[in-house]
Order: sequence, then C-alpha cells, then structure tokens
Amino acid sequence: MRMLAIETASEACSIALFEGEVLVAHDHRAMGRGHAEALVPMIGALPGKGRAERILVSLGPGSFTGVRIGLATARALGFAWGAEVLGYPTLALVAAQAERDAPLTVCMNGGHGEWFVQDFADGLPLGELRSLPPAAAAERGAKDIIVGNRAHAFAALLGGDREVIEHLPDARAVPQLSKELLTAALAPVYGRGPDATPMAERTPA
Repeated sequence: MRMLAIETASEACSIALFEGEVLVAHDHRAMGRGHAEALVPMIGALPGKGRAERILVSLGPGSFTGVRIGLATARALGFAWGAEVLGYPTLALVAAQAERDAPLTVCMNGGHGEWFVQDFADGLPLGELRSLPPAAAAERGAKDIIVGNRAHAFAALLGGDREVIEHLPDARAVPQLSKELLTAALAPVYGRGPDATPMAERTPA
C-alpha cells in the first residue's frame, strides 16, 4: 500500500511518501509561514503526484492555521483519490523521532508564549497534553529526556542533567507511530483555546 504522510502543525511543512514502510520520497521545509501556498505543490512534486491509498495527517497541537491546512488538504486528496485518511497527534510523532526506549517529555512551541508539554513512554502518552507558560512548565517538571523545538529552553529552566533532543516534526517518522494513535476521527487537537471569541458567543454590551 502506498501511503502519504502530511505534517503541517509546526514551523515545518513536511511530507513523505511510502511504499509500505519504505520511504519513496520526502520534502521537509522549516519555513515558519507559508504552508498553505507550499503544501500542494510539494505533494504534486512527489512521484505520481503523491497519489496514495492511505493518507496520514497531523491533528496537532500546533499552529491553528497549519493544522487546518493539513487536514483540509488530506480530506480533499482522500476524496479525490478514494483514499483512507487517518489522523495522528503531532507530539507523539516528535516523541517517536527521538527513538528512545526510556520515558521522555515532549516540549513544543505553543501560542502566546506557552509550550505544549506531554510525557510519553513506549510511543504512547503517559498523561494529558498541557499548554503552559514556561514557569508553569518548569513547576510541572519533566522526564530525564526532553524532546522538541523547546527542549533546550525547558531543560535550561529545570537545571540538572537531562538528555535534550531538539527537532521539529518530520513526516518521515510517521511509520514509527504506534498504530493505537491513528484515528479516523479527524478532529483538530489545538491544545489551547482559540485566540478570539466567536461572534455568536460574545455577550452583547
């Protein structure tokens, strides 16, 4: 089965095409912004224009815009190709990339100066995802291994001797995810509330 992996929840716009679990092609760009303009052309440049029987897409948490772009693209391609579309949590992918057997903490950039923090062991979450200011994250604590694009900053706050692995989510690691984490329920995992209150929910002055 050919599989397309899409990861757009962070600064990285990352895609990978697999035959089974063998990597066929890959594109990974740390671009900050511009995912909406870059993603479809990146997929179109893959062999066979990226066409696959299965699409795996990040559900977040991460950028509100990035998560929505990835999901919308995956849904559209799934419909056009008649492909199965499954979602996965971004922090689990970051944990899988570390390739460590011991428990670890993922720490990724959130919004408004907060960090997304979650513990993992054996590829599965040990507790709930939390979005915390750095001081609150330090009070929460972490495992002896910290992974993610805020790993060094988190370790510096905590002090002590920890292994630090700093990286962005990479679609090449999607086959390493636990199958238990894949879901057909394509609901975004934002990790925190929206930046603005919807008009319908505002109390009239």
